[in-house]
Amino acid sequence: MSLRSLLVDFNSYFASVEQQLRPELRGRPVAVVPVLADSTCCIAVSYEAKKFGIKTGTRVGLARQICPELEVVEARPPLYVQIHHALLAAIESCIPIEEVLSIDEVRCNLVAKWRQREKAQALGHDIKKKIAKKVGRFLRSSIGIAPNPLLAKVASDMQKPNGLVIIEKADLPHCLYRLELRDFCGIGSRMEKRLRIAGIHTVEQLCAAPRGHLRKIWGGVEGERMFDSLRGEWIVRPPTNKCMLGHSHVLAPEQRNDDAALAVLNRLLQKAAMRLRHDRYFARGMQLFVEFLNTGGYCEEIRFSETQDTIALTRTLQKLWAGRPRVPQPPLMVGVDLIDLVDEKNYTPPLFPEEKAKRKLFASIDEINRDLGKNKLYFAGSHAALDAAPMRIAFNRVPKLETEGD
Repeated sequence: MSLRSLLVDFNSYFASVEQQLRPELRGRPVAVVPVLADSTCCIAVSYEAKKFGIKTGTRVGLARQICPELEVVEARPPLYVQIHHALLAAIESCIPIEEVLSIDEVRCNLVAKWRQREKAQALGHDIKKKIAKKVGRFLRSSIGIAPNPLLAKVASDMQKPNGLVIIEKADLPHCLYRLELRDFCGIGSRMEKRLRIAGIHTVEQLCAAPRGHLRKIWGGVEGERMFDSLRGEWIVRPPTNKCMLGHSHVLAPEQRNDDAALAVLNRLLQKAAMRLRHDRYFARGMQLFVEFLNTGGYCEEIRFSETQDTIALTRTLQKLWAGRPRVPQPPLMVGVDLIDLVDEKNYTPPLFPEEKAKRKLFASIDEINRDLGKNKLYFAGSHAALDAAPMRIAFNRVPKLETEGD
């Protein structure tokens, strides 16, 4: 009874949602894009499109050349969030969800009654049936079941689309040997380079490496955790704290000038400040980044006393913007992050009454925008960009419709 973790990965999620809701797209190569322009990139592609070699990140113009019959669909993030919650409900009708990893991945812990292979397998099939019945049969999922979350993720990737793979301790480590180093969470391009420098080029060599050697390569306890995870051990990780939040946006051609870019930045900042207050954090710093067309980028930050005050944050943004390099090329992408976050529980309340009044003011503004719709009240700096920077879905975070819906 070594099975303890079950991971559900929704295959080609955005594209699958579109195929579920639009029957004319079923069985066809589909690419989901942030904007309808050949210069942008595919953010999701259907399995029919993947057969042509089109991947996430492929430029739309190139994708159309590779596959002239490609159906290009503009993303609908609020809809994907709504379907996400319907999928969570379907899974929870079978088993409690332990952790939402992203909009297309969730993890569940297996209690004693599900740790036997036959029962775990039956549970996996039951989850698939509930999803098909309650949400839609074109929302296919790959399920991995294993002794720990790392191996459950590996198992979910072994048989796509629509797979169900079980890894038991008795299968280790030989069942992993056919994989690549980059198939494991925690091994990106930099870590892969460090492993190769250390003489580890294959997963078989990774599994054979001593615990101390992996600790040295990783530079700490994560190497030991990888050693134990590869052997099917259950790893207890300390809780993590949110350290930053923010938004970025690739500017439309008509926005690639200083005035429009600053208006977009103001809108991004106001969205981030509302999220900051909703999540009950205070920021102690801000980071601005600007990418220019063909000439690199600019990134700078300022530290300050902890705040949720949109007005104070806007002044900081203006200082950072004023310090940007003056280059001949126009801005292509802008972003702003609120950093060094402090949980409200650890915040020292202000002594001055005007600061308390500001907090009430921003709470009222947020409430009006939540109840009556976005941009009912906003600061003037974003006026020229109210329709810009719509909701985007990051890899590891599901947006909240009440604070980020458009």
